[in-house]
Amino acid sequence: MSKLGNLGARLYRGEVGYDFIGKRFIWYGVSVLITITAIVALAVQGLNMGIEFKGGAVFNTPSTPVSVAKITDAAEEASGHQAIVQKLGDGKARVQIAGVDVKKSAEIKEALSEELGVPAKDINAELVGPSWGEQIAQKAWTGCIVFMILCVIYLAIAFEWRMALAALVALIHDITITVGIYSLVGFEVTPGTVIGLLTILGYSLYDTVVVFDSLKEGSKDITKQTRFTYSEMANKSINSTLVRSINTTVVALLPVAGLLFIGGGVLGAGMLNDISLSLFVGLAAGAYSSIFIATPLVADLKEREPQMKLLKKRVLAKRAAAAAKSESTGQPVDADDIEDEVPADAAPAVVGQRGGAARTQPSARSRGKGRPSGKRR
Repeated sequence: MSKLGNLGARLYRGEVGYDFIGKRFIWYGVSVLITITAIVALAVQGLNMGIEFKGGAVFNTPSTPVSVAKITDAAEEASGHQAIVQKLGDGKARVQIAGVDVKKSAEIKEALSEELGVPAKDINAELVGPSWGEQIAQKAWTGCIVFMILCVIYLAIAFEWRMALAALVALIHDITITVGIYSLVGFEVTPGTVIGLLTILGYSLYDTVVVFDSLKEGSKDITKQTRFTYSEMANKSINSTLVRSINTTVVALLPVAGLLFIGGGVLGAGMLNDISLSLFVGLAAGAYSSIFIATPLVADLKEREPQMKLLKKRVLAKRAAAAAKSESTGQPVDADDIEDEVPADAAPAVVGQRGGAARTQPSARSRGKGRPSGKRR
């Protein structure tokens, strides 16, 4: 833990770092590939919508030693439809059958009573109409859209519109991946899933806002200096908050992983899968998008501004002057030690190649320095 703390401190001070912005096109490519896979899965397989959205009946039985296979056969034989049976942690069973009316529900209840050897009155039956599921889906989409609009407005006011746009792209990226995972693994989509999707929107924005806040502070009056370009400052902001993002994400993922793998997998509480999978995938995707998608996208948008283009040109020109002076004196020269004498509209001029690297001509103002008369011979 002490090594991780030391690494975090060094990242924060800028002593070490990883070039996230420089390799942004790799991350863009990975995200596009994952997103396309998710969209194809949705188009081919679709989503396994729960009974709450399709309409039908749900039967909750008392504790029984009867196997899931026998319960499934009895339910499907009585209903004529596919049945989904889940064994709960206390030995009870949950049977879901789509497209069942009231009359058919009574017949299924009797068949389950006979198969399980329990009184029919002890089997709880609930009918769900498809219209109710449509209302739930509509309200979920409405809530998601309203949330995104409010977030974009807030981020545009608190930061700027480029950060708001990048955060919106990251949110859509996270939701698409999460829904695509549901389609690939075939998990049932229930109201719990919808709750999980709405919850991850906030978690997805958390790390993004942390990085944006650091970038906002670091880029204040950035055009008044010639040490960093905007992309380099964005990269510095990611590195300075990297350990904090990893720590918060891991701490949030651990309990969700317990719900998903222990509660849903080991204990058999299938309803926990509905919300835990969306939270698990969404948290991981949110941490990824804040580092590899949102911030690099902001840097790309900002670098298109004329002021940032001019800043980049000045920074590169100053570094070129330092490199030229270092080559002429044979001693390392820091760019910070070079006076900013390069015109704001000047670009470093390449005059030759040595060892595969470009060498830049020093400023004409310094050519006569160091000679007694200051004149050329």
